[in-house]
Amino acid sequence: MDKIIEYMLAEDEGFGDITSNAVVDEGKSVNAYIISKDEGILAGVNIIKQLFEEKGVHVSFWLKEGVEISKGDLLISLKGDARTILLLERTALNLLMRMSGVATAANNYVNLVKDYDLIVAGTRKTSPALAKFDKYALKIGGADTHRFSLDDMVLIKDNHIAACGTPLETLLKAKDNVSFSKKIEIEVETLNDAIECVKNGADIVMLDNMSPNEVKKVIGELKKLNIRQNSLIEISGGITSENILDYADLGVDIISIGALTHATRSLDFSLRLDVESQS
Repeated sequence: MDKIIEYMLAEDEGFGDITSNAVVDEGKSVNAYIISKDEGILAGVNIIKQLFEEKGVHVSFWLKEGVEISKGDLLISLKGDARTILLLERTALNLLMRMSGVATAANNYVNLVKDYDLIVAGTRKTSPALAKFDKYALKIGGADTHRFSLDDMVLIKDNHIAACGTPLETLLKAKDNVSFSKKIEIEVETLNDAIECVKNGADIVMLDNMSPNEVKKVIGELKKLNIRQNSLIEISGGITSENILDYADLGVDIISIGALTHATRSLDFSLRLDVESQS
């Protein structure tokens, strides 16, 4: 994460902040504040604190990760070199706004299903290089991170199956070639494939892009066969705030939602210099 932040800063700076260098006196010390122009869940303040402090800017904040914020709230106070603060401004705000947006979306979905015994999870549908920040924000918002990277677990998807054979053949091949220490999840699209994969020891079976009626039928058949308890059942694809309760009512274990990271709106924050307290 540190290397990614350094790249972000270098990309934004280019060959130097010619605006600040032209109009802000060298060595000028100022106070500054980051305020919220939005409402939601705050995420990323610890990362932003480290970003500023590593560049010699003093940081104070009284709000913890995961708290609810409102429009006008003071999020972070800064004191340090004006040129440095202005140089870091956009990168810091971009990260803080995006992470807070992801945390807010996650929290909204988690609250929708708070009365059910299930997990809301993100996916790997993140922006390039931002996966670890997005996953951190998901956790702050109360959702599960799912996989951080490809080596976390086996997740057999449609293209793996296309390259191997049938879902069952692919599952059995994975079981033969993967350590017992790794869970194996497989994505299926039909009732028969779901039954076969549960029967043959998949740790998690993902019902991909199934309607509530289709999921209900799968759960019902697994119960009839007395194998429902053999595998966790995850659903994914097309889940929205409008239909999530239709799926939660069916008794699934996990609902994974790619939109938490690939389609989430960043919150709106602003950094302001305190002109009157400048020295």
